[in-house]
Amino acid sequence: MNITIIGASAGVGLETVKRALDRNHIVTTLSRSEINLPSNKNLKILKGSATNKSDLKIAIENADAVIVALGTGTSFKATTLFSESARLLSELQIETNNTVPFIVLTGFGAGESRQYLSSLLQKIFFKLFLDKEVYKDKNKMEEIISNSKMNWEIVRAGTLENKPLTEKYKVETTLYKGIKIGEINRADVADFMVKQAENPTELKKYVSISNK
Repeated sequence: MNITIIGASAGVGLETVKRALDRNHIVTTLSRSEINLPSNKNLKILKGSATNKSDLKIAIENADAVIVALGTGTSFKATTLFSESARLLSELQIETNNTVPFIVLTGFGAGESRQYLSSLLQKIFFKLFLDKEVYKDKNKMEEIISNSKMNWEIVRAGTLENKPLTEKYKVETTLYKGIKIGEINRADVADFMVKQAENPTELKKYVSISNK
């Protein structure tokens, strides 16, 4: 199938490209930075911005599924990257009547999941850094996506780690007292999102994911 990956140059996005290629998909990527991968006949790299409507339209026009894996790296500065991209994707869906699944990565701690952070370290980190800027915009992204007419699925990953693929992870679609969403390998987040692109079983749901 044809999968478009937005935000593909690093982190979970890059892992998602690798995983989709491993599973023999045709992959179109959109990112501002270069993608450091070997040449592959199934890989089409587009250099552009997730906040440019024309770039987004070209990237998703032939997709059977779209994975949004935007990130700001280690920056905690104010951003509108997440919300602006979500707004443009919502507009494009209306204009084109696009019905393909959109698998959108945010993070555990976004939206109402903020109230369910379990560890003291998570709570302190969010309070000092993420709540102030990055997750404010991720919250807006979730709101825009969930109120759109897109066939969306929001993936709230736990604390990201650079460890090998295990294909063993915990998936929660309901928030409850005592829920524990801890660390998860970037490669496993990628695996989950690619498999959801193939067979989207959790549409219109917020999915929390962490290692078992």
